Amino acid sequence: MSTGRPRATSRDVIAEAACELFLEQGFEGTTVADITRRAGVSRSSFFNYFTSKSDVLWAGLDERVSALATRLAADEGADASASVAASLAALGDDFAPDSLALAVVNAAAMGLDDELEREGGLRRSRIAATVAARLEAAGSDPITAEVAGAAHAGAVLAAIGAWARAGAGRAPLGEFLGAALAAAAPTLPRAASR
Repeated sequence: MSTGRPRATSRDVIAEAACELFLEQGFEGTTVADITRRAGVSRSSFFNYFTSKSDVLWAGLDERVSALATRLAADEGADASASVAASLAALGDDFAPDSLALAVVNAAAMGLDDELEREGGLRRSRIAATVAARLEAAGSDPITAEVAGAAHAGAVLAAIGAWARAGAGRAPLGEFLGAALAAAAPTLPRAASR
């Protein structure tokens, strides 16, 4: 049995290589071939873990958003607002600093400002639609559900940004997420039920 630092997975090695290259030559100037060469993996290995070089930055959050969508779609509890709040808070559980946090802090150096805005908008939209669908399924009117979804999705992305800029890893994401979700909480319908 070996002791010490656990061996990095290919996914971690690829993400680290990508971030190094984004810092060295910018996001646009980096190709998937550059990343695979730096990581010492094949192109097929890259695509086993990521769909694009942008996905390297967003994969951790995307997994959590998919889990959120599954959890809320399966939830049939009477208190949709409480379910949404708890499910969104769970996004921060054990969220370790990753490529996204590094990208947020180094966006200008990596040439990622436009990429983060565009891709962040897609994640914000996906979270908003997930939250709105759960609230509507519980009887909320569409406008209230959509506004609550947008507010909470914005809270999630704002919390991740604040956490990264404060030094991701110095405090759990959950602390930032809790504050952001509290700010969005008034948009949730009261006692939304079917």
